Amino acid sequence: MNSSCATGETSNAQPNPWVPQTARIREITPEVDNVATYHLTLVDPAAANAYHFQPGQFNMLYVPGAGESAISMSGDPDSPETLAHTIRLAGNVTKSISEMKVGDTLGLRGPFGTSWPLEACKGRDVILVAGGIGLPPLRPLIYRLLAERQQYGRLHLLYGARSPDMRLYTAERSLWSERGLELKETVDRSNPGWLGNVGVVPLLLERLESFEPKQTTMMICGPELMMRFTARTAMQRGMTAEQIWVSTERNMQCAVGLCGHCQLGPEFICKDGPIFRYDQISPYFKVEGL
Repeated sequence: MNSSCATGETSNAQPNPWVPQTARIREITPEVDNVATYHLTLVDPAAANAYHFQPGQFNMLYVPGAGESAISMSGDPDSPETLAHTIRLAGNVTKSISEMKVGDTLGLRGPFGTSWPLEACKGRDVILVAGGIGLPPLRPLIYRLLAERQQYGRLHLLYGARSPDMRLYTAERSLWSERGLELKETVDRSNPGWLGNVGVVPLLLERLESFEPKQTTMMICGPELMMRFTARTAMQRGMTAEQIWVSTERNMQCAVGLCGHCQLGPEFICKDGPIFRYDQISPYFKVEGL
């Protein structure tokens, strides 16, 4: 097995990723209920100049008195002067961040983790699959794919949300489409006026036309059940597990694999992932309690 294909890509080494840097909230963009994107900038100019990340990586965000939480990057990796994190209200740390305003500061460490395998995608078709809050970790990848559009074949985004009003980044859809990303959406339940698909995300893949399995790389982020069934559908249509990559974000708390909260089988998501090739991680998706 080629070791370069067995794990996701990582960014070049940066100085002191373990030392918290002070980050200031530059802008807050409300997305949907209980979800907002926080645009941060590092206060120290030297740290800001040195910082860079690859699509799929995450930062540890620290709020004094509340704790620290692992949050994926959701901004443009080619514009690291503003570090975007799309955050859902889900615990003490995210609740504290949701109460902050523009100009407030918090701690930031990172980036950490493996990244989406862009090199393996060059010259190939790419299908991105996202469910709900699984779209933010794929958004930096969308930016990079569109910035290097000529290096890839057809680009698809299959996206599912609970309802039409829970879809993220709706203001960017037309720009993505204009630059060559083909978007198909579905929702679990419809609202009045919704004329799109209703149903689970794997159905979008089943109905996808002009699909060449041997020429395609797929990257999935969302609930584990959705990822498992989407991967199964892809393999039923002719793809192999080695062509599929997933982001297995869980309860990451320390970023160094010591606390054990994010253990999945023999892997620690925070230090060995969060991006894995599907054949590496799929055996553990079916094991309860991991």
